[in-house]
Formats: sequence, structure tokens, C-alpha cells
Amino acid sequence: FNFMGILAGPLCTYNDYVAFIEGLHYQRRRDSEYAKESSAQKQPEPSPTNAVLEKVGTCFLLLVIHVAVSKTFPVAYNVEESFVETAPLLHRLLYLYVSLAACRPKYYVAWTLADAINNAAGFGFNGYRKDGTPCWDLIQNLSILKIELATSLKMFIDNWNIQTALWLKEICYDRCTASPTVATFVLSAVWHGVHPGYYLTFLTGMLMTLAARAVRRNVRHHFLVSPPWRRCYDVVTWAATQIAISYTVAPFIFLYVGPSFKFYRSCWFCIHLVALLLVLLLPKKRQTPLREATSTRSMLQKAELQQNGSTFFVDSNGNQAKKML
Repeated sequence: FNFMGILAGPLCTYNDYVAFIEGLHYQRRRDSEYAKESSAQKQPEPSPTNAVLEKVGTCFLLLVIHVAVSKTFPVAYNVEESFVETAPLLHRLLYLYVSLAACRPKYYVAWTLADAINNAAGFGFNGYRKDGTPCWDLIQNLSILKIELATSLKMFIDNWNIQTALWLKEICYDRCTASPTVATFVLSAVWHGVHPGYYLTFLTGMLMTLAARAVRRNVRHHFLVSPPWRRCYDVVTWAATQIAISYTVAPFIFLYVGPSFKFYRSCWFCIHLVALLLVLLLPKKRQTPLREATSTRSMLQKAELQQNGSTFFVDSNGNQAKKML
């Protein structure tokens, strides 16, 4: 019975918890590169003090941000009649992003504080970094920067409620033989509770995930030709991801059917429709990996091999030739 995670987790594996109870967790995690290099010296048990203080300090900062910003941008304003009737769609989507982003710190605080509690008890040690400092992220449940800077739904999901996502993957996604994505989202909705907003969120999230995969599969490789194009792709996908996430999780905050459907109707279900069209219209398979790799490599060589007024190019046989501009 892991009493430290009874309120807000984080989830942990049975083996890790038993190793902690039996006092073997430090020894198990000393297989890191730093530990091997300094094996001649016996290391004392690492102290979690710095990690705990850092996480508690982060919690206070996040709490201040949440209280200040959420009062200025309340989520309920997204379904206010005066706002819906007067504000243009782009304005409302921007407000949606800001108001939902202001809600996230309360989840950050709960999971970060829960992680700090476990660390304070000595649970969560995950070996040493290359510089020799102890790493206390064994049961870390989120990565705030990766969430806020996510350029894909997968990146967002992989860094949000990490331990529960791993559990869902092992319990459902990896074992399901038909439609694992659908099954995992449905299980996640059931796991959260009975409020209809949870089911609207996860069903919408399933559609968004399928659409994001289709776009990435068919579009991403066209932007890998040069660093500027990659940066452009990252900026566009970041904006699209943040708006899609905010649109998806709005019912999770509203909880009930009335305000959730009122919000979606006010947006004319536009992102649902766009996602559905992307899933239906984009090809299910892209070009073969060999052709794609050859094409991408050739484009990179043509784009980057420019010197002193001359352009280098590669012919069909893979030979490099020089052409004067």
C-alpha cells in the first residue's frame, strides 16, 4: 500500500515500490555511467533535499501564476453569450488557449507536489546524471516545458500524466489487437469518472490523434529539407497543437453536456470537421522509407551544398557534380 500516492499519485510499478520498501532502490539505480566510472569510491546515499526544495519552489510559482491568470481569463467566459456573439472565431480560439493554459498549473502543482512528497520519503531516485548529480525523476509525472512547447499531440500526451499514460499503454494499447487508439481513449475516459465532459474530451482526443498522425505521416517529411523549413514547421505545428489541445479539453473543464455542446456549437464544430476531413482524405500510407530517405537526402544535399557562387548537386548514380551559377 503506497500511502504517499493516495491523493494525486504518481503511479509507480510494484517492483520499484518494493525495492524502495526493502531499501534496495539506491543500489539498483547505481548502474549509471557516472556510477561505473567512480565505482572505486563508495558513494553515500544521495540526498533528495535539493530536488524537493526545487519542486516545492516550482509549486509556489505555479500556484501564483494560476491564481493570477485564471482570474483574468476565466474558462467560463468561453461560453458567455456576449463573448460568443460579438468576438470573431480567431479571437475566441486565442482566448480559449490562454484560459485553458491558465488552468494547467493546478495540475502541475498537484503532480509536482506529489512527486516532491515521494522524493522527501526517499522514493524516486533514478541514478546519476553525467555530471554526478543525483536524478530524482523515477516517478515524475509531467514535463512542463515539453507540454507547453509541444509540437504534436503525441509529444503533449507523452509528457502529461506520464505514469498513467505508461500504465494505459501497457495495459491496453500494447495488448489490444483491434483499434488500440480507440480502446485506450475509451478506457481513459472510463478511468476518469462519470462526467460526460470526460467522454467528450477523450472521444475528441481520439479524433485529433488520428488526424495529427495523418498530417505528420503525409506532410512532415516535406519540411525536413533545411533548418528554416523545419523551424517553420515547428512553429505552425506548435500553434495547431496548442489550439487543438485547448479545443479538446474544454469539456473536461466544463464537465457537463450543456456548456460543452454550447462551446462546440459556438465554434461550429470546426476543428472536429477539419480533423475528420484530414483523417478521411489524407493517404493512409506515404511513400516507402527507401524512396523517402533517398528523396530527403537528395533535397538536403541540393539545399545545403552551396559554396562561393557554385552549387553542388548529386546525380542519379549518387555522384557529386559542380555547377557554376
